[in-house]
Amino acid sequence: MKTFLSIGSGPGNGLATAERFAREGFRIVLSARNADKTAALAAQLQDKGYQAETRTVDASDPAAVAALVSAVEQQYGAIDVLHYNAANLRQATLQSQPRESFVGDLAVNIGGALAAVQAASAKMTQNKSGTILLTGGGFALYPSPDYLSLSIGKAGIRTLTLGLFESLRKEGVHIATVTVATFVTAGSKEAEGVGERFWQLYAQPEAEWTAELMYPAS
Repeated sequence: MKTFLSIGSGPGNGLATAERFAREGFRIVLSARNADKTAALAAQLQDKGYQAETRTVDASDPAAVAALVSAVEQQYGAIDVLHYNAANLRQATLQSQPRESFVGDLAVNIGGALAAVQAASAKMTQNKSGTILLTGGGFALYPSPDYLSLSIGKAGIRTLTLGLFESLRKEGVHIATVTVATFVTAGSKEAEGVGERFWQLYAQPEAEWTAELMYPAS
C-alpha cells in the first residue's frame, strides 16, 4: 500500500486532498500541531472505510518536521506522496504585525515546507520515485498588504517548487504546487476541487509532469 503523508492537515484543502488519495487506495498519515483536531479528521476518513492515522508535529520546527518524515519512512519503508499544507493565515499589515509573529509565520509558511522537502526528497531521490505536493496560494501572484506574511509565504512556496522542479525531475521526483486563488472552507466544492487538482498532478505521466496547476483554472 502506498503512503500519503500530510503535514499541516486541516479540514479544508488538507482533508479533501487526503481523501482524494485515500479513494485511490493510499494509506493516509495526517499530522498537525493539535492532536485532537487531527484525530477528528482521521476519524472522518476512517468512518468512510479508509486507512488513516495521525502524528503530531509543529511545522515551525524544522527538526520536528524532519523527524516526522524519518519516522514515517522507517515505519512504512517510503513516503510515496508528501503534501505540505501548513500555513498561518494571519490577517495583519506591515505596521500592525509584531516582528516576532512575522518571523514565526514565515517559519510555518515556508520554513516548514523547506524542511519537509529536504527530508522527503533525500529518500525519494535515492529511490528515483516520489511526489512532493505543496499548497500554494493566489497571494503568490497578487500579494495582499493585509495578509503580508501569508503572501510572502505563498510566494516562497511557488519559488521553492519552480526552483526545484527540474533538478528533482532528473532524479525521478515530481515536485508540484496547486496555486489556490479562491477562499476554501471545510467540506466545500472548492476543497474538493483543490484535492482533485493535486490528484491530477500526481497522475501525470512522467513525460508530462508540470510544476503548477491553478485552482480555479485561470
